[in-house]
Amino acid sequence: MAALEDLKALDLAQAQVTLWTVKGPTGPAVDAPKYSGRWIDTTDPVDAVLKEILIADLAKTEEVLEYGLLAQNNEASALTIGFDETHADQLLQEIAAELPQKKASAVKHLLNAKFYVAKFIIDEQVIYAIRKTEDGWKTKRAINVRDLYFADQQLALDDRPHFQLSKNFDFFIFGGEILVKTKNVFESFLRYKSEQRQEFVGLQAEAEFLDIFLDVAPLVAYVGDNKIQLRRASAIRDKGHYKDPLFMQRLRDNQAEYGFGIQFDAQGKIVATLETCAQIMKALLDHRLKSGFSTLIYDVQDTTPVQV
Repeated sequence: MAALEDLKALDLAQAQVTLWTVKGPTGPAVDAPKYSGRWIDTTDPVDAVLKEILIADLAKTEEVLEYGLLAQNNEASALTIGFDETHADQLLQEIAAELPQKKASAVKHLLNAKFYVAKFIIDEQVIYAIRKTEDGWKTKRAINVRDLYFADQQLALDDRPHFQLSKNFDFFIFGGEILVKTKNVFESFLRYKSEQRQEFVGLQAEAEFLDIFLDVAPLVAYVGDNKIQLRRASAIRDKGHYKDPLFMQRLRDNQAEYGFGIQFDAQGKIVATLETCAQIMKALLDHRLKSGFSTLIYDVQDTTPVQV
């Protein structure tokens, strides 16, 4: 919450603004991503609009939640994650200085940019606001569409290249934190999905994880390269319930009460099948809970332990 409060306390109307367009990420998925950036001269009205968008975005954000693989935010909240837990350093190195050779001097420098970054500087404070580009930034749109404008009660051609600014940003980098408003964009741009792939590979190599299964292959096939299942698999590794013999014994003893139909062999190992993989994931995440008040059983998206 501190980063959000610090951001809101800044006099953003006085910020110096620079707009960068960014292509990427590129490079092998196992490596740190690479980016290619160009900074653009902008008019005072464009800078003013960017400030308005940032101020409005921050004003709408009232709550900060800890980033988690399965955590979700809404329009009034943001997820927070440490800068050094991501590849954000690769991006900031690329857009660190407005060098002459990095200035956008032709339309081709802007077309097909995947993201733009508005850099706001106030004294020694720097805020980076990142947004995925709309279709209007793509070459295909420029080739297939002719722009018109309406004035003096008639339509006329406008052959100038056109680009759009969205009315919100997807995530912000400030100090040592990242505030995430649009989770899937953040994960795509900073290659968080590739991190999850590596986490799943690591999970499959853990003897403690393999030991709870008769054969883990059906679960591996079920997860595949699906981003939601990769998140869940990474969260399973992070939680580590499979390492706890008491947790696994309670799962064997009580799963039917909670509506699961997971099969176990005579040695107590999970027999994974296509029909039960979803249940296995949910059980290992500990995402099926019973209310102590209504006694109803619920599926949950995420769990946060409460100190009582």
